[in-house]
Amino acid sequence: MSAKNVIGASESDANKTGSDMSDGDLRAASDLPGVPDEFQRLWTPHRLAYIQNGQQPHDDDCPFCLAPAMSDEDALIVARGKFAYVLLNLYPYNSGHLLVCPYRHVAMYDEATAQEIAEIGSLTQTAMRVLKEVSNSHGFNIGMNQGQVAGAGIAGHLHQHVVPRWATDSNFFPIIAKTKAITALLGDVRISIANAWPTN
Repeated sequence: MSAKNVIGASESDANKTGSDMSDGDLRAASDLPGVPDEFQRLWTPHRLAYIQNGQQPHDDDCPFCLAPAMSDEDALIVARGKFAYVLLNLYPYNSGHLLVCPYRHVAMYDEATAQEIAEIGSLTQTAMRVLKEVSNSHGFNIGMNQGQVAGAGIAGHLHQHVVPRWATDSNFFPIIAKTKAITALLGDVRISIANAWPTN
């Protein structure tokens, strides 16, 4: 019976070798309900907490409201505008992962003012130029998750992600080891981006 067609009886079986397992420990996939298809499944039950509870901070504890009152170094801020500011993501997908936030606590893009939208756009363009200069990024993922149902980590405060990408930045670590390799310390990245940010 091939490993592809076998399901272990328990999680503890994961460390057993074939010789350690008895026939009672294994079940053929064909004996279970369901119809096979061409899709692979990546089971992520740890994400259920985000769906059920949201893990959202109270508005009084919003990190994007608290950050502007802190020093740039402590808050990981790289640039401040009139209506919005830019800071490093504390949990980056890639080194240099930036967030562009309005100062005002608004949740959705359609709640932002024209001035806020314009400055978020301008800061996003500058962020892209600076990241190309300091890290030679090949491309970017740019976007906003609107609301808890869309996966926003902090749903109560609008923020745009600017994630630099390189041709070789994908590997097996996130899937196999639940680990993301970040190549530089946040403080060092903040300094390099802040120093390269144009002053008006």
